[in-house]
Amino acid sequence: MLKRFTEFLVALGPWGILLIALLDSGGIPLAAGVDALIILLAIQNPEQTLLNVTVAVLGSTAGNIFLYTVARKGGERFLRDREQGPKSRRFEAWFHHYGLLTVFVPAIIPIPMPLKAFVILSGVYKISRVWFIATILVARILRYGGEAYLGVRLGADAGPFLVRHRWELMGASALLFLLLYVGTRLMAPKEAR
Repeated sequence: MLKRFTEFLVALGPWGILLIALLDSGGIPLAAGVDALIILLAIQNPEQTLLNVTVAVLGSTAGNIFLYTVARKGGERFLRDREQGPKSRRFEAWFHHYGLLTVFVPAIIPIPMPLKAFVILSGVYKISRVWFIATILVARILRYGGEAYLGVRLGADAGPFLVRHRWELMGASALLFLLLYVGTRLMAPKEAR
């Protein structure tokens, strides 16, 4: 049934991408990934690539905002009902300084990485909504735009290209996290380090 529903959404074209991105980012896993759909539609209909990327970015951002908001509301109760030990407080302080890095890296890299957990933590720890949204927007524009570019340029070889280069992508994501982490540490006030 889920497969048939996903096929129905795919048949809707850009509106289907919007719904798939919204549902998937909002916490409902679907059989068709947004990444594969972006590439497929860029190959099939290159003149609609900008529209497809735009609706995917908007849908994904809206879904992540929904998950963040639910976590923010539920997180208040969770933190209030739970005694905060020193390790919990240290982790929360660390997440306030570097948590958006843990959101940005999996949001930009087109290989499976645990984004939803960090979106939920961002809500629970009340990370700035504006910075959270900006982080998701930038990452998704780069990710979906890059995938669409590969779809238009490489055609049917775009998907296999990403699979062939998955280790490089994982290495790039680790390097990106490290560079952003070091940059954030260097720019932070001395007392925050």
